[in-house]
Amino acid sequence: MTLTDLRYIVALARERHFGKAAEHCFVSQPTLSVAVKKLEDQLGVALFERSASAVRLTPIGERIVAQAENVLEEAARIGEIAASGKDPLDGNLRIGCIYTIGPYLLPRLVPLLRERAPRMPLYIAENYTVNLIDLLKQGKLDVIVVALPIDAPGIVAQPIYDEAFRAVVPVGHSWQLVQAVEPSWLLSEPLLMLGPGNCFRDQVLDLCAGSGEPSSGLQLLEGGSLETIRHMVAGGIGITVMPATAVDDVAGDDPLLRVRPFVEPTPTRRVGLAWRSSFPRHRVIDVLRHAMLDCRLKGTQPVLVSGTPNLEHP
Repeated sequence: MTLTDLRYIVALARERHFGKAAEHCFVSQPTLSVAVKKLEDQLGVALFERSASAVRLTPIGERIVAQAENVLEEAARIGEIAASGKDPLDGNLRIGCIYTIGPYLLPRLVPLLRERAPRMPLYIAENYTVNLIDLLKQGKLDVIVVALPIDAPGIVAQPIYDEAFRAVVPVGHSWQLVQAVEPSWLLSEPLLMLGPGNCFRDQVLDLCAGSGEPSSGLQLLEGGSLETIRHMVAGGIGITVMPATAVDDVAGDDPLLRVRPFVEPTPTRRVGLAWRSSFPRHRVIDVLRHAMLDCRLKGTQPVLVSGTPNLEHP
């Protein structure tokens, strides 16, 4: 049994298709098939049920693949430990970011990281929170930027900043004349939001549910991204709620939109970093945290963490 064998069965478990798993592992399908069968013979159990239309894990296969994932993660840690013995800022950093943060944070963050850690090439991936956590656990990402809280064994999280929510309406809408928007007003308007799987959608629904008014009659319309939704609002299709970083910089540049704050206490989301508890490059986390704060994104307020300085932030 080798690490390569374990990579093959983990890939097959995820892809549920020999051809796709072989492509993922950069080998031919016969090579992967023979290796999987050889491992099953060696273990004396069937790991997969095979049919003409599908490949499924057996109950014992599920347990063995879960253990294989742990073994591969620990094996990858050997390289990380070796790298940490050198300069922690010398070597690739694989960062994951959720879709509703990446487009607004990364253009400012990446140049700062390149300046402060020039020997740390960046690999960046955008995805949903649940997928980023899986990639983090698998060792395919080193650190992720997500909305907190998250609850995952073996994962450490640190808050960085709180970000205000904004109401966004088309020009001419009655709300453009008010100083601040009541959350309960969202229930009386066609509300554009992201589709299922986006944590920001859940946060907006929580805002509606916490308004004190029954939300059974909520009129929901969906868009694929915040930018798509912003254009839909500009077209008069409805109103929306957005994180401040997505609209505060463009609020005065779009003649078709008006952005309004919510009444106090302003609804917010907490943005932070998460990484594996075994990740040894602690200095990288410190550099990344300070760089995120130094981006000075509009509509955000830093979260004080024990042992960190009280950095000024407008």
